[in-house]
Amino acid sequence: MTQHILEAFGAFGFMRRSLVACLALSLSVTPLGVFLLLRRMSLIGDALSHAVLPGVAVGYLLSGMSLLAMGAGGFIAGLLVALLAGWVSSVTTLREDSSFAGFYLGSLALGVTLVSLRGSSVDLLHLLFGSLLAVDETALTFIGVIASLTLLALAAGYRAIVAEAFDMTFLQVRSKSAPRLIHALFLALVVMNLVAGFQILGTLMTVGLMMLPAIAARCWSNRLPIILLLAVAIGMASSFIGLTWSWYQSLPAGPAIVLTASLGFLFSVLFGAEKGVFRLMNNRVKG
Repeated sequence: MTQHILEAFGAFGFMRRSLVACLALSLSVTPLGVFLLLRRMSLIGDALSHAVLPGVAVGYLLSGMSLLAMGAGGFIAGLLVALLAGWVSSVTTLREDSSFAGFYLGSLALGVTLVSLRGSSVDLLHLLFGSLLAVDETALTFIGVIASLTLLALAAGYRAIVAEAFDMTFLQVRSKSAPRLIHALFLALVVMNLVAGFQILGTLMTVGLMMLPAIAARCWSNRLPIILLLAVAIGMASSFIGLTWSWYQSLPAGPAIVLTASLGFLFSVLFGAEKGVFRLMNNRVKG
């Protein structure tokens, strides 16, 4: 059975490239998803995934399907939306999630409009949902570099990111500008990884691989290191199972991976050792 499952990856290079791309992306986006979850910013990841679309569309209009041009455009657009949303929330009474909602809805509409000016419906679907099985060596290198930079940044700034997520007051006492700087750098990492993911999962599906394993992992533990490791493991498992499922059932690869992650999320919500429904019900009965 194992040999039969692995047959597609052994026989076809595009399946191996797709798997490596998903594993590398899982290694970097799932820890970011955990920190977004701890900051109660889960839906902001979704907002930023839409916000990169206008920049990707501009890069597409200027240079066609150039990965570098679309990536640079998406990063600039996503970072601009993040900074604008933060600025609006700081000078008005609007909360940051409200600011993000306003900007990302406009960004999504603008991106679709820009692609429609010169592209076809196929091009729009490619940008929105990715083209995982068409990953080439350039895209693999691009994803690998971003995943490596993200892991190095998280390792170097781990204590600061954790402190900003759990104890904002402590950081503000030490330095008034530190929380804003850490927050901005963290959002830049999120945007950078969403840009890396659009090539294989599209701007709409990447956030699924970012958030679903993180939420599932949170259902199993209260310890941050364990949550981070579990999130990465669930993300990688979802990538492998989803790709295999898509191959043998002739399903779209990106949605199959996110659907697999969704099943992992549902299982964790029900049976999780820390936050699972049955665990909580059992505790109430005992209490």
